[in-house]
Amino acid sequence: MSTTTPAQKPLVEHDELIADPYAAYARLREAGPVHRITGTDGLPAWLITRYDDVRRALADPRLSLDKRNAKPGGYRGLALPPALDANLLNMDPPDHTRIRRLVSQAFTPRRVAALREPIRETADALLDAIEPLGRADLIASYAAPLPIAVICDLLGVPPHDRRDFRSWTDALVAPDPAEPSRAKQAVGSVLAFFTRLIADKRSDPADDLLSALIAVRDEADGAADGADRLSEDELMSLAFLVLFAGYENTVHLIGNATVALLGHPDQLAALRADPGRLGSAVEELARYDGPTPLAIRRFPTEDLVIGGVTVPAGETVLLGLAAAHRDPARFSDPDRLDIGRDATGHLALGHGIHYCLGAPLARLETEIALAALLDRFPRLSLAVPAGELRRRPAMRARGLLELPVTY
Repeated sequence: MSTTTPAQKPLVEHDELIADPYAAYARLREAGPVHRITGTDGLPAWLITRYDDVRRALADPRLSLDKRNAKPGGYRGLALPPALDANLLNMDPPDHTRIRRLVSQAFTPRRVAALREPIRETADALLDAIEPLGRADLIASYAAPLPIAVICDLLGVPPHDRRDFRSWTDALVAPDPAEPSRAKQAVGSVLAFFTRLIADKRSDPADDLLSALIAVRDEADGAADGADRLSEDELMSLAFLVLFAGYENTVHLIGNATVALLGHPDQLAALRADPGRLGSAVEELARYDGPTPLAIRRFPTEDLVIGGVTVPAGETVLLGLAAAHRDPARFSDPDRLDIGRDATGHLALGHGIHYCLGAPLARLETEIALAALLDRFPRLSLAVPAGELRRRPAMRARGLLELPVTY
């Protein structure tokens, strides 16, 4: 990605948004609320940088998530088969409203609350395994396997089928330009996996989210009163979305939060002194260094004025969550981590009708993961300087490839 001034000099280079995104977004935010940019795919887009504009845009029904509203020759995105593409991240009302209502029948607060003890047990077991070692990569040994276990338990995925999930999501979130076939292979693997899993759950249902979603679909199909329907493609796409979004974002949130606390000893000490503040601390950690610097792309259904700039219908709009979270017009001293801050209003989990369906689960997992980690390892520290940590080379996902620590 690059941005240009009238003199056509790049204001921010793509690499800066990976290596030091907050400084880069600060320059953009100060220079203006809306920027015409070139994305990593070489196509033009509009980047929104200030909190008020980003928040309004997230809830604006004229900014569509449906790729069919992109102008011809514009946004292409990752090519997914219909069986994986019919998900909430590509939908507007009324389909979005219908599916979200149907999912809410299965993805209930009771189901999330019932996961609290299993999450804690899984966290403890993972820490038991690494405790004798004295050092570990917390991404590979803790932050990644914990959400995988939780999502697989939620969906009802058998333990022996879980080993490939991380490689699939890695290939889809950050495709390697040197190996373009990996993403295509991952799509094929995911499609085959969920086709088989749904068939198994249909013939032998259990007390899990996927069985509940299948029941919602099949019961609606058998209704004679015109009840809302969930198509087979929508069912599979939902299962894929729960896996993909529920796992990936939580891994990054746990990893980023751990690094942020270790880099701010005063805040870590305050949290250790009063663990009861962990719930509000998670909100501030999500604001300070969240897992998604950019919201999913949107397409205006008509010419829109955003931040005083006219954005033509059908063009790609990127909403800068990372830029909004460091906007001093909304958060005082925004570059400072402050677990006592009221971070209410952060946008890390979305806003409006597209607010993250799994937000309660993401919060619960992160809170339990951090509580267990800090309680188990009072001398936890980075094994390398923070500047040497390797991050995922992606604009839309801010996460660590590794997190070496000692304890």
